[in-house]
Amino acid sequence: MLKALSLAGALALGPAVAAAAAGTVSIGLQQEPTVLDPTADATAAIDTITAHNIFESLTTVNEAGEVLPDLAESWTVSEDGTVYTFTLREGVTFHDGTSFDSADVKFTFDRAMAPDSVNPTKGIFAPIVSVEAPDPRTVVITLKQPSAFFLFDIAQGDASIVAPESAETNKTNPIGTGPYRFDSWTRGDRLTLKAYRAHRDYTPKMIDTVVFRFIADPAAAVAALMAEEIDAFPVMPAPETLEQFKNDPRFVVVEGTTEGEVILALNNSRPPFNDIRVRRAINHALDCKAIIEGAMYGYGTPIGSFFPPHHKSYVDLTGLYPHDPEKARALLAAAGAENLEVTLVLPPFPYARRSGEIIQSQLAKVGIKVKIENVEWAYWLNEVYKARNYDMTIIAHTSPNDLGNFARGPNYFYGYDNPEFNALWERIRTESDPAKLDALLKEGQRFVAEEAVHGFLFQLPRLGVYKKGLTGYWKSAPVLFAPLKDLRWN
Repeated sequence: MLKALSLAGALALGPAVAAAAAGTVSIGLQQEPTVLDPTADATAAIDTITAHNIFESLTTVNEAGEVLPDLAESWTVSEDGTVYTFTLREGVTFHDGTSFDSADVKFTFDRAMAPDSVNPTKGIFAPIVSVEAPDPRTVVITLKQPSAFFLFDIAQGDASIVAPESAETNKTNPIGTGPYRFDSWTRGDRLTLKAYRAHRDYTPKMIDTVVFRFIADPAAAVAALMAEEIDAFPVMPAPETLEQFKNDPRFVVVEGTTEGEVILALNNSRPPFNDIRVRRAINHALDCKAIIEGAMYGYGTPIGSFFPPHHKSYVDLTGLYPHDPEKARALLAAAGAENLEVTLVLPPFPYARRSGEIIQSQLAKVGIKVKIENVEWAYWLNEVYKARNYDMTIIAHTSPNDLGNFARGPNYFYGYDNPEFNALWERIRTESDPAKLDALLKEGQRFVAEEAVHGFLFQLPRLGVYKKGLTGYWKSAPVLFAPLKDLRWN
C-alpha cells in the first residue's frame, strides 16, 4: 500500500524464532520495506517499522489520534496561527552517540523542503516559510498561513528527525533517536531491532529484541502463526482464517480500524475515465457489499467517498451510487462507451487480488471487459504510481488526512486535476476553526464522490492475531507507525 499503500515482501520461512523467548517478540508483516529511511520512500512498511521506533519526530500521535510531545517537549503558537516555537528535550542522543539539538531539526526540515528533496510527502512542508534554530533547544517554524494539520503532519515518518552525519546512509543503516535501534536486515526474510537503553523511556520491562518477519503469502502467514514461529500478525492477510484463531486458546484476535480507504483507482487522465459518465457508470456497476463479503469475508466497512467512517466528520455517501447495472449500461451508452476493454493492474496484496476478481465479474455484467494483470510491488510503484501507465488499479491509501490527494494535480497517479477542488482543499488545510473545518471536510467528501473520481470500495480493517500474553499493541491504526516501546510479555 502507499503511505497508504500497505505492501508485500517475499518470504522464505527460515528456522523458527523462539516465540515468546524472554525479551523477544517476532512480528509478521506482509510488506517488506524498500529502504529504511521514512523520509525517502512512500512504502507504508517503512513507517510501520522505523517511525517512532528507530526515528522520532517533534510530535507524536497516540492511538486516539491526539497529538502529543515527542522530541519537542512543548510548543507555543502565535495568535495568528503561523509561528510555532518548539522547546526541545535535553539529553537526547542518536544511536551512534551524537547529540540531538535544534540544528538537527533545521537540517531535517531544510532537507525535506529542498528543490531536490525525495521526501514522499512534500505537502507536509509546503506551508513552511522558514525554520530557525536560535539556540540548541529552540526551533521556530513560520508558516505561510495557518495549517489545520501541521502538528499532526509533523508527527509522521516523513518528518522524522535525522542527523546530517548519518542522513545519507539511513536507507540501509538507519540511525535515529528512538527507543529501538537498527540491528540487522536479511532481505526477503527478517529485520531485527534492539532496545536503545540510553533512550529516555527505556525500562527493563521493554522487549529487548523485536524481529519483523516478511511473509507475503497468506497461507504462509497462517502456518507461521500456527507453528509459533511468529508471535503476532497485526494486519492479518487471511481474514477467512480468523475464526480458526478465535477458537485457538493460544491466540487473541483483535478487530480495529485503519485510515486505509481501499479504492478502485481510475486513471482520470486517459479515456474513457476522463468522462464522468463512465466513472459514474462504474460506480453503479460496483456492489461493494459483495466485494467485502467475497474478498474480506465480511470484514470491512463500505465507503462512499475517500474518508474513514470512524472519523467525526464522516458523511455516509454509500447511497450516492446504488448498485444498478441498468443505469450503468445507460450511462455507458450515453458516453458512447459500450463494450469497453480495460486493464486492471493489481499489486500483490490479498485484498486487491481478491477484490479484483469480483470487480472483473461485476463490470462484465455491464459490458466492460476487464483484463487483469497481477504485478509485483516494485512494478506497481514504477509503472502505476510513478509512470501512471495504467487504466485501473486497486490500492489502500493508509495515510491519515489524505483527502488532499485529489489536489495533487495531473502528475499524481490519479490523473485528476480540478481547480475547484484544489481551491476547496486550500480552504480545508488552512482552516483552524474546528466547526468550519468539519463542514469543509464534509464538502470535500461530497465533491470527490459526486465527481466519481474512483470507485470507493471499503475501509480496510485492522485484523490482528496475537499470541496470548503479549500486550501493549494498538488495536487500531490512526497513523502509519506502530510504536513498539509499550509491548510486554505478561
